[in-house]
Amino acid sequence: MSDKVHGFDTLAIHAGAQPDPATGARATPIYQTTSYVFEDTQHAADLFALRAFGNIYTRIMNPTQAVLEAKVAALEGGTAALALASGHAAQFITFHCLMQPGDEFVAVRQLYGGSINQFNHSFKSFGWHVVWADMEDISSIEKAVSPKTKAIFCESIANPGGRITDLAAVAKVAQKAGVPLIVDNTFATPYLCRPFEHGAHIVVHSLTKFMGGHGNSMGGVIVDGGNFDWSKSGKYPMLSEPNQSYNGMVMHETFGNIALAITARVMGLRDFGPAMAPLNAFLILTGMETLSLRMQKHCENAKKVAEWLSKDERVSWVSYAGLPSDAHHKLAQKYCPKGAGAVFTFGLKGGYDAGVRTVSNAKLLSHLANVGDTRSLIIHPASTTHSQLSPKQLEQAGASPDVVRLSIGIEDAADIIADLDQAMGS
Repeated sequence: MSDKVHGFDTLAIHAGAQPDPATGARATPIYQTTSYVFEDTQHAADLFALRAFGNIYTRIMNPTQAVLEAKVAALEGGTAALALASGHAAQFITFHCLMQPGDEFVAVRQLYGGSINQFNHSFKSFGWHVVWADMEDISSIEKAVSPKTKAIFCESIANPGGRITDLAAVAKVAQKAGVPLIVDNTFATPYLCRPFEHGAHIVVHSLTKFMGGHGNSMGGVIVDGGNFDWSKSGKYPMLSEPNQSYNGMVMHETFGNIALAITARVMGLRDFGPAMAPLNAFLILTGMETLSLRMQKHCENAKKVAEWLSKDERVSWVSYAGLPSDAHHKLAQKYCPKGAGAVFTFGLKGGYDAGVRTVSNAKLLSHLANVGDTRSLIIHPASTTHSQLSPKQLEQAGASPDVVRLSIGIEDAADIIADLDQAMGS
């Protein structure tokens, strides 16, 4: 493409992509290969020493994956990106770049249940410790910060309740603490929200969800905002100190505003290996070409369904920021002006049993542990995605026993409503 600044839809189709130089193929090919022939011994040496960019081994990089990375970075407004096998892998590799044994990070409680488990339990094996705060109380985030804090983590649109995070306010806390703000932008996608514009430093996604959009491929991504000084405080040695595995190279000094993305690739992905499959990169690329069209319909349908539920006598409450009555509506207008997303929760007056019964009775809506599909999806978080949490944690995460989570697809809204109507019973 030219140097002109293109619109979102143009970037979703063209960013990072060129006709294949060998065949002229217009769609990005699936480079189903493990390795690549070097030009000569000097070329190989330069690649391994990070003196040149290029392909070495598909565990570390792949041409199909490279197009995906460039496209996501362009859509988010970042400097570079690294695609990985899943959203969980993206979170793990991000924290690996930042944390040392004994370090802490602050995370808000309103998160995907799998992230809560990863932070509470698996990260302890590395000596990384989470300190929990509340997205509804910015002062609690500030109080959770200590000299050991290395990052602050939140979701732009929180899972499962669809609450909107006041990103600018959280970013001010991170700036004052001198630590990066990491934002999981899975539910919003860059079509609805671009966290870098509100002070974030790192964005992560589960590409499995809305970005791919068709429930057929796993993937995650780290996007480097290029807007954090990794050398200033001395708190991030993997980025700011000589690296012995690269003959004393200092990553931030050498790579500047793409240092995090490079470090995540050559230190995290290289050694832990959660590589994305080329086929998955291809499928997610294909899905991303229609991202804006899908998100428009997702949001339009979600608002119609939420409005219907809010008037139904079987429903005790609806948590959807797209409703003017919702406590997060003003934040949605600020951070997600094109729509409040497609995932939200509601509570049934019959509590736990009514929630389980509704999910079991659904016919059009699929009962499964995913979101962001073209199909409408339904789940009861307290008995599934958040079942490992204590009653107090369930309440804090917005997944109390009466909660049903919906991921509204792009079917006809009237059909989605009709299925919910019969599923809830009389």
